[in-house]
Amino acid sequence: MALSWNEIKDRALNFSKEWEDTSNEEADAKPFLVEFFNVFGISSKRVSTFEHRVKKLDEREGYIDLLWKGTILIEMKSRGKNLDRAFQQAKDYTHGLKQHDLPKYILICDFENFRLYDLEEDKRVDFKLKELVNNVQHFGSILGYQKKIYKEQDPANIKAAELMGKLHDRLEEIGYSGHPLEVYLVRILFLLFAEDTTIFNKQQFQEFIEQRTAIDGSDLAAKLQELFQVLNTPKENRFKNLDEQLDDFPYINGKLFEEILPTASFDTKMRQALLDCCYIDWSKISPAIFGSMFQSVMNPKERRNLGAHYTSETNILKLIKPLFLDDLWREFESIKKVSTTVSRIKKLQEFHKKLSTLRFLDPACGCGNFLVITYRELRLLELEILRAIYKKGQQVMNVGDIIWLDVDMMSGIEYEEFPARIAEVAMWLIDHQMNMLISNEFGQYFVRLPLKKSANIVNGNALQINWSSLLRNERIDINAESTTLLLNEPETEYKTLNIKTKQLTIIDKRKLSKEKIIFKNNFDYIIGNPPFIGKSLQNEVQKLDIETVFAGVKGAGVLDYVAAWYLKAAQFILNTNTKVAFVSTNSIAQGEQVGVLWRLLFNHYKIKIHFAHRTFSWRNEAKGNAAVHVVIIGFASFDVPNKFIYEYEDIKGEPHLIKVKNINPYLVEGRDFALQSRTKPLCNVPEMLYGNKIVDGGFYLFTDLEKEDFIKKEPLSVKFFKPILSGDEFINGRNRWILYLENIEPHEIRNLPLIKERIENVAKYRSISPKLQTRETSKTPTLFAERRQPKSNFLLIPRTSSENRKYLPLGFYTKDFIVNDSCTALPNATLYHFGLLSSLMHIAWVKYTCGRLESRFRYSNTIVYNNYPFPENPTDKQIRIIEIAAQKVLDVRLQFPNSSLADLYDPLAMPPALVKAHHYLDKAVDSTYRSQPFINEAKRVEFLFELYEKYTANLFTKEKIKIRRY
Repeated sequence: MALSWNEIKDRALNFSKEWEDTSNEEADAKPFLVEFFNVFGISSKRVSTFEHRVKKLDEREGYIDLLWKGTILIEMKSRGKNLDRAFQQAKDYTHGLKQHDLPKYILICDFENFRLYDLEEDKRVDFKLKELVNNVQHFGSILGYQKKIYKEQDPANIKAAELMGKLHDRLEEIGYSGHPLEVYLVRILFLLFAEDTTIFNKQQFQEFIEQRTAIDGSDLAAKLQELFQVLNTPKENRFKNLDEQLDDFPYINGKLFEEILPTASFDTKMRQALLDCCYIDWSKISPAIFGSMFQSVMNPKERRNLGAHYTSETNILKLIKPLFLDDLWREFESIKKVSTTVSRIKKLQEFHKKLSTLRFLDPACGCGNFLVITYRELRLLELEILRAIYKKGQQVMNVGDIIWLDVDMMSGIEYEEFPARIAEVAMWLIDHQMNMLISNEFGQYFVRLPLKKSANIVNGNALQINWSSLLRNERIDINAESTTLLLNEPETEYKTLNIKTKQLTIIDKRKLSKEKIIFKNNFDYIIGNPPFIGKSLQNEVQKLDIETVFAGVKGAGVLDYVAAWYLKAAQFILNTNTKVAFVSTNSIAQGEQVGVLWRLLFNHYKIKIHFAHRTFSWRNEAKGNAAVHVVIIGFASFDVPNKFIYEYEDIKGEPHLIKVKNINPYLVEGRDFALQSRTKPLCNVPEMLYGNKIVDGGFYLFTDLEKEDFIKKEPLSVKFFKPILSGDEFINGRNRWILYLENIEPHEIRNLPLIKERIENVAKYRSISPKLQTRETSKTPTLFAERRQPKSNFLLIPRTSSENRKYLPLGFYTKDFIVNDSCTALPNATLYHFGLLSSLMHIAWVKYTCGRLESRFRYSNTIVYNNYPFPENPTDKQIRIIEIAAQKVLDVRLQFPNSSLADLYDPLAMPPALVKAHHYLDKAVDSTYRSQPFINEAKRVEFLFELYEKYTANLFTKEKIKIRRY
């Protein structure tokens, strides 16, 4: 009786394991081939001849290593020998065979590499010994099975998503949409994966479509419905007269095929689209990109920018390694060093059990990338534990009994249904891949069918769901053979249900031994990549989420959407041992958001930051990949002695590790505090003003040509024109003018009809504003809506500036220049102030404390300038040196009259003379703060925060910090 394919796979794994170190043709070829045929349940003695003598073309005798007449010729070589020559040698042997003895196949093998040549089809298959389990079907016709043609398959990649996308679009066009369509595609995805990864037989699904459905696709939907029903039915419960090809499919369960869906409808092109998907090799699919590839299937716009929103495997590892994985590996390596075998194995088993009890939550899981990679890494660690427990070659009765980790240790929440279902399937797929890895290790074929456990992926709004509801409350008894489920938790007792016996038991909590029983009432780790949505981009639902989560918190309106996950996590982990780490845009650690969010987390939820990746560029390997500046923050509601910062010299490069005593929310070493908005400067320096808010609808603004034309028509208007400075004009060197009418007299308005018309237009524009305050200013249309014009000469600082510039562009102006509210002004500023604010020291402070507009710096007086710690008591000599260096910067800028500040401070175009001038200025400023040089930007910021802490040591004093004013 022929062996089942599952039995053949099991034997193939065992064969691969047993012969992995074999290499010598003379000594090992014959026993190797005897055992190879035994994989398929064939006695080589009955069907073949070893060392079959034959005459070659040159009439000399040769010896075929093994010949099964009319079927296969096998030529063995020692490991590493030239297989091309071996094939030519085998072909030479065939010339000495009779016609009816000629083989249909030639197999060339060097114990590690296999080459199977199909002489009738003129095709070749290459694989390695360890890959035999995935290639046993190629020997099907040799074993008497009907010959199958295996088409070349492309690896699953972006093309796979595009093919699935075509199928999705056509189904949606005919009206098959929404939830049924999402479930339908998830099922098809599973089937495609299953037939390429040994869950099904090779190309089993493909052949079912090709052989059992009409070319026009008219019956494909009905056949798929029948297949879904079969996959959801145990073998013993299926119809007795079921088509053999259908009955050959295994029972899947896992509720994947349980729901009865509406019957779809297919045509010729749709059937071909599905077959095109079958022609892809799904066994090589990348777990990191899997989910997002197929989330994009549901959205044609996302499909064109495929992969733009998924977190790469590299970046996931940046989060999970410092959060828990590094510690687990260190613990494992420590246990391996235990000297006595008995103690070491016992500790390894305890560690293995601990690993199996860990629980993870991703409350913004998308398609499950974080959960998939986390689970894979834990399973790889489990494999190493098993290797350490079981000696190489040691037989295991049942490999399934030693695999303790399963997908139900993973939970997730996802807002959209399709990604949630994809995440669930992705967990099954990665589980199967890891099971195959361990199967290869121990030489036993193990597949978890039917599916009994699944990751707990909930479709819903994570900010409105109680995360505790995802906990599958379990009691895990270390000494028991089976797990019992915790049903409820009164004050003094646990009620449990034994899975095997179905017996209900009441347990007195007070009599429990904590050493023997673990009660899981919380997640061990919360991980993920919550959505990046700035305050201005949030829709109404998202704004409501923020308002709900931050109810009663002053200033919450400035927060990005991701901040809600931080607070929700902090509330959830209070007084627990749960650790959290999120990927976030770096805005979470900058500007006014820090004061609102982190003061709340520190003061009310005892949050401590355990590790952090400073800003780096978040990219992935997919088409249309995102380039966002992000941070990773790991935290908990308890402290740890060792904290780590991952610092990037280049945001596109790799980080280096810094051990620190404490990490503040700006992700530098320092105590837990957040800058507060200040109305006055911390130090004794000039006060900074926001520019004027004009609100004129553009009626008072003029270009050079518009101004000249206006004055020609109304010459007496010339005295009311003044130059206006906005950030754009200032940085890019453009001129613009404004009618400045603050001191215009009534009779002048009557005598200047064009100006009067402009005033009327401004009044009308303001009067129809939805804002009451603006409508009030329509009564005084000659005045700016908000007036903050300096009364003296001033230093101009643009509120928005490119993050790519090494320095903040500043400039001196007279009081005749009108300042727009896109800029700030520093009246009475000196060269000393210009030098300090133009330095690397100040721009470092800006990078860490300012807000962002997209990725550009958003300078503010209340957060950035008013909190900036100026040098403490500089000497007259130090001040003079800074002033000289500052003047040199201004002098060099004058040497380039045709270049704007945007040109001069372009990182690639900055003139060498200006670079040199700023270098001297930086040295002068640095030495005013301290004598030792600063080795990098992070050290500058750490020093400035220490100085800030010193200045604010007594926050309740009314006396301003005593620092000299200049």
